[in-house]
Amino acid sequence: MPFIALMVLVVSQVVVLAGGWAGGWSAATDTDEDMRAAAAAFVESLRPELRERAVLAFGDANRLDWHYIPRRRAGVSLKEMHDPERLAAHDLLRAGLSSRGYRKAMLVVALEDVLREIEEGRGRTAAHRDPGLYFVTVFGDPAGEDPWGWRFEGHHLSLNFSSVAGEVAVTPAFFGSNPAQVHAGPRAGLGVLLEEESLGRRLVESLDAAQREVGVVSGPVPRDVLLSPGVAADRLDTSKGVAYADMTASQRNVVEALLAEWAGNLEPGLAAVQTARMREAGLDGVRFLWIGSDEAGQPHYYRLAGPRFVIEYDNTQDNANHIHTVWHDPERDFGEDLLRAHLREQHDGHDGHDGLDHRRD
Repeated sequence: MPFIALMVLVVSQVVVLAGGWAGGWSAATDTDEDMRAAAAAFVESLRPELRERAVLAFGDANRLDWHYIPRRRAGVSLKEMHDPERLAAHDLLRAGLSSRGYRKAMLVVALEDVLREIEEGRGRTAAHRDPGLYFVTVFGDPAGEDPWGWRFEGHHLSLNFSSVAGEVAVTPAFFGSNPAQVHAGPRAGLGVLLEEESLGRRLVESLDAAQREVGVVSGPVPRDVLLSPGVAADRLDTSKGVAYADMTASQRNVVEALLAEWAGNLEPGLAAVQTARMREAGLDGVRFLWIGSDEAGQPHYYRLAGPRFVIEYDNTQDNANHIHTVWHDPERDFGEDLLRAHLREQHDGHDGHDGLDHRRD
């Protein structure tokens, strides 16, 4: 089956499911086991010459080298795979994402065709706009007991999963969309991150005068997310913005809907764990900051920041029709806190529960 035909088939089979914020945390999730099985099946499906490039050591520096621009990447691209290999890669992606998250990811990939058409229509060379240039990399051995991880990455997508002792870290997670909404041609009206735009705009428009004093900054508007690759989360001042504790009930509902939108990209078991993690740290200190105009079509940026997450949304490029979003967990990006606990447990020879609270918040 040709690559593009397969992509159409994959996207057409996606069903959008609602992901709720109120879902509980079930410790009995089989997510890690399912991802291990899917990753092992993917590795097994690969021809030897591809397997050698697709699987790297967990400690390889490439595991932390994430990005969302077109560039050379570790791993194996969808374009290089034969159909069984490609289907196994999609099975792995579905093991980490909900139906809604998987649909978003596939639409981001499909937008590469739109970008190629736009750029070629302007007389530019656009060979790098290719839905086949999304790469899968496995770090470590998913069939073993040691920490392992995997990544699906290409233009406007970087999805990073790290598994340590059965717990799964899911950040950094980047989704982008260019165009944010297609305005012309047979795909007119298509958009990927429109709910994130709509909810953020609903929240800023609901702020009263006093809330706008602390929650809205006229500019300058960041040209991109501030916690881009290589920028440590502690370099961002997250104390600015209007606090959840100072919001009305309806405004709090929008904040929770926004958090659910991001968490809901994940496989439901993972989403429930992340939801519980956010709630456990408390929502009262969560802050919302909007930078730029709240007039439709004007460049704008917003973020939600709490003790265990920073979510950024930036829509400034290409006449404010080009979205970048990123979700960080400052202490758990790439499973860092899980790895520290794992190493302590191995070093101390006990279960790691020493009665101390090792959280930074």
